[in-house]
Amino acid sequence: MKTLSLLFALSLFLSPVAQAAECKDTSKYADARLVIQDLGRILNPDGVQEAYAVKAGGIEQWINVRGQDKANPMILFVHGGPASPLIPGMWQFQRPIEEYFTVVNWDQRGAGKTYTQQDPNGYADTLRIERYVDDAIEVAEHLRKRYGKRKLVLMSHSWGTIVGMRAALKRPDLFYAYIGIGQVINVRENERISFEHGLRQATAEGNLEAIKEMQAIAPYPGDQPITRERIIAARKWAQHYGGLSAYRDSSLYYYRAPLLSPDYDDCDRAAVDQGNVFSLGRLLPEFLTVNMSDVREFPIPVLMFMGRHDYTTPSEPTDAWLSRVKAPYKQGVWFERSSHMVPWEEPGKLLTSLLTYVRPLTDEGAGDKR
Repeated sequence: MKTLSLLFALSLFLSPVAQAAECKDTSKYADARLVIQDLGRILNPDGVQEAYAVKAGGIEQWINVRGQDKANPMILFVHGGPASPLIPGMWQFQRPIEEYFTVVNWDQRGAGKTYTQQDPNGYADTLRIERYVDDAIEVAEHLRKRYGKRKLVLMSHSWGTIVGMRAALKRPDLFYAYIGIGQVINVRENERISFEHGLRQATAEGNLEAIKEMQAIAPYPGDQPITRERIIAARKWAQHYGGLSAYRDSSLYYYRAPLLSPDYDDCDRAAVDQGNVFSLGRLLPEFLTVNMSDVREFPIPVLMFMGRHDYTTPSEPTDAWLSRVKAPYKQGVWFERSSHMVPWEEPGKLLTSLLTYVRPLTDEGAGDKR
């Protein structure tokens, strides 16, 4: 099984095999899922562990809420993709964060369990970035009301940083702070830097196959349209040389994580790939035009968690943007052993960074009893 993503897996992973994904029997993993499920049970009477569909943007959208103490600050985590939900992989890194924050994962329209809640063709024509932004705002408003929170922390990853940043700009009153992980600033610039990394590494290694494939699309992206075929050729080698997971030429730990998730059944697991295929073509043209470079002022505290080896959404443009933006508070944190998959690659540093830089910005964090 492969979880697809436009930002960090639009390469060989987008194949006819993925498009034909079905509810395959994965019962051989059932015992392992029971162990993970038991470990993840939140038994503290002050805690919260629930998952349900909420109406947002006219459709049922799935959210998962977990935390050891309802009094803790709440994080709304906006996943990447499009349509690469975090819920089936959160068991790999999230539990320590739940001791200090209540974490909400939300399957966006066209993604995961939201994809399976209703016929996605009924809202196919709504797959536009601004609709996702408004969905995030509606979900945030629901969470504030249901859990009695004045504000939330908004944290986003990869594709989700486009949605999250725009939601923070549109409704800053809802959020204590915005955190971008694998932040997208300028898509065309990201593509150029990613391509140059792959070509540079291939040349140094003498990888003639890679050099030939990449030279065939050079200069990339140049002035030509960024087509699916050109993206595949460019991303293939950037990811092979650690641009997705640092020091790795593949990311099996991520792509196969849903097989052990106690939160998804087999049809939900198949829906991850189905949702990505459903969403990808509809969002790709708009995604390719994204450029946040002109955002000169940010209305709330803004933090960027940057993988030093990220050549999927390269950190260089993010660092440059952060250095010039005006904000009531700003902080860049470098993850020296990470590429694009910061929560998985350095979960310990993710937690300590949240505690050091983010929790003090919240009302709940001011009087931390721990």
